[in-house]
Amino acid sequence: MKDNIILITTDQQRFDTIQALGNKNIFTPHLNYLVTQGISYTRCYADCPICVPSRITIMTGKKGYESGVVSNANHQNFMENMTNQRKTLPAILTDNGYQTKAMGKMHFEPARACYGFESMRLPLDYMREYDKKSSVSRPKSHGVGECEIEPVISTVDIKDSITTWTVDGSIDFIETRDPLRPFFLWTSFTKPHPPFDPCKDFWDLYQNISMPDAVYGDWSKDIDNVPMGLIEGAFENTNVHLFSEEQLKASKRAYYAMITQLDYSLGLLFGCLRENNLFENTWIIFTSDHGEMLGYHHMAQKNLFLEGASHIPMIIVPPKNSNYKRNEIKAYLAKINDVYPTILAMANIEKPENITGKNLLELDEERIFYGNSLNKHFCIIKDNIKLIYCSRGDVKLLFDLNEDKMEQHNLINDKNYKHIKEELWKLLIEHTKKHTPDLLENDYFITSEPPKNFKDIQNRWFGFHFKDYNVDTFH
Repeated sequence: MKDNIILITTDQQRFDTIQALGNKNIFTPHLNYLVTQGISYTRCYADCPICVPSRITIMTGKKGYESGVVSNANHQNFMENMTNQRKTLPAILTDNGYQTKAMGKMHFEPARACYGFESMRLPLDYMREYDKKSSVSRPKSHGVGECEIEPVISTVDIKDSITTWTVDGSIDFIETRDPLRPFFLWTSFTKPHPPFDPCKDFWDLYQNISMPDAVYGDWSKDIDNVPMGLIEGAFENTNVHLFSEEQLKASKRAYYAMITQLDYSLGLLFGCLRENNLFENTWIIFTSDHGEMLGYHHMAQKNLFLEGASHIPMIIVPPKNSNYKRNEIKAYLAKINDVYPTILAMANIEKPENITGKNLLELDEERIFYGNSLNKHFCIIKDNIKLIYCSRGDVKLLFDLNEDKMEQHNLINDKNYKHIKEELWKLLIEHTKKHTPDLLENDYFITSEPPKNFKDIQNRWFGFHFKDYNVDTFH
């Protein structure tokens, strides 16, 4: 029988939130376990760091600029077409004899579309279940929205949290599956996506642990000088521009607490795997859809190609009966669209034509990264030098990540980087001309004027959701 495969994803988890990979202010014992048992890809990026586009990329192997899905807007036609062709990841696996289960957030449209999965349980089901439990406090009754980063304590106990519910559902699937067929399980956590509402025990865990300061650069130290094209999304969705440094640390404390809560819950899932002897023949992949700016450079949320938003964790743990090296770090550039061909390789299934991602298990060379978010944020990374472009205000940033891992020094006008800047710009224009030529005019991006300051932003959206069970947006 073929190996089983478990894909574990978190929502909005930065790359630098795993203790074993360098963060000494966070508790992540079970992610540490994955690091020691597997292969960590420490330079993995999302080509469109937004919830829906990254999930569609995992499902189809198509980058956002290849599928046209570069926002959370409509993706139904594309996904219906891919499913009808039986080219979505779960459709291929199902057709090859796998039991396929989605457990947790999918963010599909329509919400109940399975797109090749045999069965799904969504956060909507969690909310519906707790609506019927009169003796249990209702989740999310604190009122903080799905975009806001103010810290708040969960209104339910750990056992009743959506994080525990996601793991419990995953365990239930494993324990009740058909033992004569291999399985593919996507365990998809909603956290640490806002609201930043850890259960109280995990908030208290960080009471005496200091939080690192937010990072600023020579281009972002003064909020009034940060390009509005980059920061307007944070203005639209959050109040981060009003936060003091101590308030930012409180938000980070809540964010870390949510990550620790889901990390601890993984101990239950791993216990189930051990007791059922499934570590022997089960692959585990851990990643996230995108990161979170967390107040760095005065920004919050995602969408951007700065490290906090687009750089994500990626860990692969082979079955114990395999001969792969363990506790290995791979520093080659990896991409979220690599998940699709990697999982197919694990199942010994040939990937469809025109899939540009690589099998991460065979990754042995450096590649160029291209990104497009919302058709206004663009990026290219070559030899670990990153050029960011925003058409809202015609903004260019250049960072040498070899020397400046947190993007504190904008080298766009540095004479020493003139030739590499010109090379990257030429490659980015050529790439855009190939995939989205309508965004160019006379071989240059079509630009637009951003707001002059945050007071000019009229349409603010904090993610107010209460009881609309037609959309998969509860976290």
